[in-house]
Parts: sequence; C-alpha cells; structure tokens
Amino acid sequence: MARLLVALVAVVVLAAAGGLLVWLGAGPLPDPEGCTAEVDGTEVELTTTQSENAALIAAVAVRRGLPARAVSIALATAFQESKLRNIDYGDRDSVGLFQQRPSQGWGTEEQLLDPTYAANAFYDELVEVEGYEEMRITEAAQAVQRSGFPEAYEEHAEGARALASALTGWSPARFSCVASDPSVSAESEGPSGLTPRAERVRERLVEVFGELPLGGFEPGGVDTGHMEGSAHYEGRAIDVFVRPVNDANKRRGWAIASYLVAHAVDLELDHVIFDGRIWSAGRRSEQGWREYSPSSAEDAEPRTRAILLHRDHVHVDVAEGD
Repeated sequence: MARLLVALVAVVVLAAAGGLLVWLGAGPLPDPEGCTAEVDGTEVELTTTQSENAALIAAVAVRRGLPARAVSIALATAFQESKLRNIDYGDRDSVGLFQQRPSQGWGTEEQLLDPTYAANAFYDELVEVEGYEEMRITEAAQAVQRSGFPEAYEEHAEGARALASALTGWSPARFSCVASDPSVSAESEGPSGLTPRAERVRERLVEVFGELPLGGFEPGGVDTGHMEGSAHYEGRAIDVFVRPVNDANKRRGWAIASYLVAHAVDLELDHVIFDGRIWSAGRRSEQGWREYSPSSAEDAEPRTRAILLHRDHVHVDVAEGD
C-alpha cells in the first residue's frame, strides 16, 4: 500500500510539472531525436545512429547507379547482422555493419569498420549474384552472406523496402528526422566562401556522392543572386543542382536531401529545402517535411518558379550559431 501511494504521488508530481511547463509557455517536452520512414503503411523507426548508417548504405548505391532493390537487400542484411550499427565485434572475427569477416577475404578489420568500404564490399558481391533483383530479399542476402540462418533476413524485408524507397527518392519526403537545434558558435567564412561547418558539408557530399554540381558560394563570399536574408550571404548555405527537372533527377535530389536530414545532427544543419518542401532542425523537425512556397514564386514564370521552389536544386543551411 505504501509503495502504491508513493507511485501515485510521483505521477501527480510529474503531471503537475508538465502542466507548469505548458502554463509557462514551454509547451510539451520535445520528441526524442530519431528518424522515421513511412511508405505505403509501413513505418520504420530508427535512432540517429541507425539512420546515418542506413542513409550511407543508400547513398553508396545511388552513387554506383544501383537499383533500390539492391538497397533493400543491403538494409535488410545490416538490420539482421548489426541492427544497423557499426560494431567492432561479432561472431568469431565478424565486424561492422554487415558483420563481414577479415578471415573470409572481405578486407582488413580497419576497412570493414569503415561503413563506406563495408557497403561497397557488400554491393560488389551482390551485383555478382545473377538475378538478385528478382530474388526474395532473404535469398539475395544469403547468396552474399552465406549465413547459418538463411531465412533470417526476410524478417526485415518489409521495413528495408520502405526505408530503401524513401532514402533513394522513390517515395519523396517520406523519410524525416527529429533533431535538436545545434548548440554551436558562430563562424566566419573561410577561403572558399563557406564557413567551416558548411565546408564540412560540401566535403561530405562529394565524399559520399562523388563530384556534384554545387553552387551558392564562391571565394570571398556572394552578395547577390539570392533572396533577402539568405544564408548564402553568410557562407552557411550550399546548393546541389539536379538539372534538368525530370523524374530521375527528382529521385536523386530526394536521395541527397534524405542523406542530409539523416546526418543533420552530425553535420549541425539548420534546414534542407527541395522540391517545394522544407525540413528544419529544432522543434520544427517534429513536423517533418513541410510545404515550401515563397510568395515570390506565385506569379513567376515557370523556369524561375522551379528555381524558387528548389525543384532543380537541394538547398542546405548549416546552423548559424551564437
């Protein structure tokens, strides 16, 4: 009875504290950081770390020109082998996202703990499997992994398909993350015209996706060509062009945008805009991708309207800082 009374008192105190926060204008407590993909009724929830690894696996496939089916197989495999975590242990000498073994010729332990190397190693084997695109996901995964539990991958097939569809752009704006406002210091522009944070984003995009048509910055900074108050003028923004506007480039744009959102915490991003949608860090990140339609786009001619709605480029801002 005494324990029950203590528990009831604790509940009352917590409820009162929550009510006080709302009364003071603080609102409800923020959602925990993490990411979600929701496609055709299938919802996949991931931690920030899992999302970063999933987005990297998808980006490697996009760079290689592989189909979304390859990403589904890779994600189902990584779900089963490591729960999408880059772990430095496993059965015998298995390590990494895919639990690949140095003793089986996959590479050195150091290489296999590099997610990009591990993903490429997996895809190198997968593309050698004849007809893998028509196989059940678990059969294709088993052909690569040669696991003692060949049916285990199928448990993750549905979620992997949904996540792959969202991360490769086949299901636009269906992958989103909740990310807190970065607590960072203000930075000045460097030699490239970008702040160190923005320069890091540029380097990461090129590292992951290869050479990309980038813009919105130049040595010495830019002072024209963007909307008033744009972060481009502070060296905090980059544009990734996906021209011309067509279905293939739209998918590529959404793959890049999804990768950025998945890494928003790591890269200290403020917001990402693409294809008439915007994602923002902080409390607004809980709302996911929102409509983006500046008033200047309403009466603009088609080509200008496409630019203003960011249909031909992915725009990313890093945090401003204090």
